[in-house]
Amino acid sequence: MRLLRHFAIVIACLAGFAVTGCRRETSAVERKLGFDEFVPSYNRYIRNWLLKQQQSTAEEAAKLTADIAAALPEAKAALEARAAAVALDQEKWEFRLGLGDYLKLATPADIPAGLVWENGLDQPEIGDPAAKKGGIYNTWISTFPPTIRIVGDNANNSFRSSLYDDIDLKIVWQHPLTGKMIPGVANEWATSTDGRTFYFKLDPNARYSNGEAVTAKDYLLTAYIYASDNLNDPYPKQFFRENVAQIAAYDDHTLSISLPEATAFGIVTAGDLTPSPPGFYKNYGPDFNERYQWRLRPTTGAYDVKPEDLVNGVSITQTRLKDWWAEDRKFFKHRFNPDKIVHRVIRDTSKSFELFRAGELDSMLLTRPELWYEKSEIPPVYDGYIERFTFFRRWPKPPIGLYLNVRKAPLDSKDVRVGLSFAMNWKKVIDVLYRGDYQRLNAFNAGYGILSDPSIEARPFSIQEARSNFAAAGYTEEDQDGVLKKPGGERLSVALTYAAVPVLERIFVILREEAKACGLELRLDGLEPSVAYKKEMQKQHQIAFGAWNIQPPQPDFYQFLHSSNALDEKGNPKPQTNNTFVWGREDTDRLSMQVRTARTVEELASAARQLQHIMHDEAIFIPGYTVDYIRIGSWRWMRWPDTENTRFSPPVTFDPHELHVFWIDEEIKAATQAARRAHESFPEVNRVIDVYREAAAPAPTQTPAE
Repeated sequence: MRLLRHFAIVIACLAGFAVTGCRRETSAVERKLGFDEFVPSYNRYIRNWLLKQQQSTAEEAAKLTADIAAALPEAKAALEARAAAVALDQEKWEFRLGLGDYLKLATPADIPAGLVWENGLDQPEIGDPAAKKGGIYNTWISTFPPTIRIVGDNANNSFRSSLYDDIDLKIVWQHPLTGKMIPGVANEWATSTDGRTFYFKLDPNARYSNGEAVTAKDYLLTAYIYASDNLNDPYPKQFFRENVAQIAAYDDHTLSISLPEATAFGIVTAGDLTPSPPGFYKNYGPDFNERYQWRLRPTTGAYDVKPEDLVNGVSITQTRLKDWWAEDRKFFKHRFNPDKIVHRVIRDTSKSFELFRAGELDSMLLTRPELWYEKSEIPPVYDGYIERFTFFRRWPKPPIGLYLNVRKAPLDSKDVRVGLSFAMNWKKVIDVLYRGDYQRLNAFNAGYGILSDPSIEARPFSIQEARSNFAAAGYTEEDQDGVLKKPGGERLSVALTYAAVPVLERIFVILREEAKACGLELRLDGLEPSVAYKKEMQKQHQIAFGAWNIQPPQPDFYQFLHSSNALDEKGNPKPQTNNTFVWGREDTDRLSMQVRTARTVEELASAARQLQHIMHDEAIFIPGYTVDYIRIGSWRWMRWPDTENTRFSPPVTFDPHELHVFWIDEEIKAATQAARRAHESFPEVNRVIDVYREAAAPAPTQTPAE
């Protein structure tokens, strides 16, 4: 699904020339990381920013006090509610200013006495003790990534998770079966009495893939890398400023992270950080995006990419580290098993399936009905060489659907957006292309248990309702081709931007043809995937098709709805943010912040449900489809866990491959290949793993720390 082969070769040649040029520049110009200079400067910046917030909040509080005194009874309750929220903000700014420096180098004597330390070792093992190390796992990607940077321009691409998110160890993380906190880079952790600060003892053996030791100071460096002006990426800069109150290093292996407020899942937020190796960033500077475009940041995980294994436009190979520092630790020792993971670029799904069928790829996602019902009804399956699995997971439903840019006419009209919702015949898409196996997605951020509102139902296809809403927007006449228009001649025509891959082309042909009956001209803007992504990030789209894989345990609305991610200081659409709706409003700003900072699950649920209703009522997101299982085909030498605690895979995963619990059995591979040559067969395998099917989505009613 992305780069044409001949184009990839050109890009590879140009990239090789650029890298050579960078090496010459590096040898000629002395570079400095600049971290030591950054720390006092950034600390001053954060303090000044906090003082401005404090002053602004105090002024608002004074005005609210006066307004409440003069308010009529019917307006008083709303003003008092706002005043209570402002009072909490005042307390937050006071707390943050009282912490002192944002990036702090402290001493062990500064660690509070009486902390209760946890280690999470009572949680069940992940994976299967029968797992074997070794072998090569062959898989595929539909496009070569636009960069392998972890942050910066275009870093938030689909391959980033394979390089970083699924590999790099967090400080601590949630067990994918129980939801309880378990060790990552830290062996132990503790929580302050006010629930705002989390202390971590890092494993003294922790190392990066380049051999450098991990230190507590490296987490301060992460804030520098993400928050400095060298990045053209406003979201991480905003996140660190507004969602982290302080990062402190007490010695090489003791760290604390303070949050502005005690939140329902504070330990998850604080524990999510990954460290940055100072040696790797020694040439960090204003040209970061270009200089580090094709440099893989060393991780604390089990895999690395050697320079020669990054073949532009062709493949990326990850190699398992010898003597990985965490390979014998609980929760990791039965994972990350293959010696190598080879990601081959294969643009066409049909071609990738043929390579899978031939045994050149070890596994294949078969969730799409034509792959499951037709293409996989083949001799290698009948003869037991390829095994098939249907795995019911407990991952929240990704918001697959249409993202409407409300700053682009005619989508600035709510009536048009509602009409569009009725004009999209997703049921026909599901019935025709997905054989009725999939379901209609009903809302943005659905599937989070009590944090989602099951009462919201997506608008069904209705010609009458669509035309009624279009008429309310002024489209009351028909053009010669049946497209509605305003009396002045303006046609009801919108462009839909998407990645031009065959399955999406078929979806949007159906939607376009059905929309015609509603008087809507849906112009299909299918682009090469990386081009479509860039267009959306530049906010140049009218409608974009997409989805975001949002990490549990709680939904995220801030980056998608908050006005700070919608417009820049000049009032223009803000590029390189995930608010592709370009939406901003006071009530959604307040509720989005409340989702981030809610102190209880009940408060979080209330705000999240209100936001779901607003998104539905305003019709800025048109839900597409969803499915609560994943279907996988894998050659019989690719083995999956089968233990009491890990049936095939832990349930809280988007794709079981991501947890790296599988392994390649070389003995079974040799036996299978010999059986194929001898035309011998094995029993056919078609397993359904539904042990997690009835379980609730991962939205616990208490905080993980309780």
